[in-house]
Amino acid sequence: MADIVQAAKLLGDARRVVVFTGAGISAESGVPTFRDALTGLWERFDAQSLATPQAFQDQPDLVWGWYEWRRHRVSTVSPNPGHRAVAAIESRVPSTVVITQNVDDLHERAGSRDPVHLHGSLFAPRCSGCGEAVALPPATAEPDAGRRVQPPACVRCHGLVRPGVVWFGEALPEAALEAAARAASACDVLLTVGTSGMVYPAAEIPRIAARAGAAVIQVNPHATPMDSVALVNLRGSAGRILPELVTKAWPDAATADPAAAPS
Repeated sequence: MADIVQAAKLLGDARRVVVFTGAGISAESGVPTFRDALTGLWERFDAQSLATPQAFQDQPDLVWGWYEWRRHRVSTVSPNPGHRAVAAIESRVPSTVVITQNVDDLHERAGSRDPVHLHGSLFAPRCSGCGEAVALPPATAEPDAGRRVQPPACVRCHGLVRPGVVWFGEALPEAALEAAARAASACDVLLTVGTSGMVYPAAEIPRIAARAGAAVIQVNPHATPMDSVALVNLRGSAGRILPELVTKAWPDAATADPAAAPS
């Protein structure tokens, strides 16, 4: 109880907040984590072998089919109270920057403004040749052709459209990483939520904030390497802890903010 009161005081007094989220917050909405995502027709495949530039070069239809299946699965779930609490923090502290390792769009659907996607997004495909962004219709649950679906062609250069995510062996988007580091180095409070703290270079973001003098607050059901970095460790799920934290930081938030909206 004392820990959440301390965290709420830090959050309520902050002028510049960063919320850094990982797979845990979206898992509460039913989004499988990367290594849990291969079920049903995809059970016999290895996620790491599909999520590489080489795999797309060798079997673009197989890789595209898998990512379309994943995109559809995300589209069938909804933001949870944790996502809505993050949007509520943004409404209270307009300078808040949301940084996420997740490739879903749940923060956006909860009301967050332009979250920084360190690992890209399932909903931002681009041409593998010229890099042009491509808009796609909603994904189907399982393509008529089965697992394999030929990627569409870019209208500009006719290259194959690829998923807009960061694959193994690829660098994080430079602009996103720089924006994240800049926000972390300038914030008063950084909330790290549902992330293991072991995936680099993303895991360096809370450490940048701590080195710059910010108070790091961790929300996670389990111990992580971030325990020693955080000033306050709140054990529990994002969907339970974050709404309580918002309500304690701003007592009128329960009736005024998106965190209290029904599912």
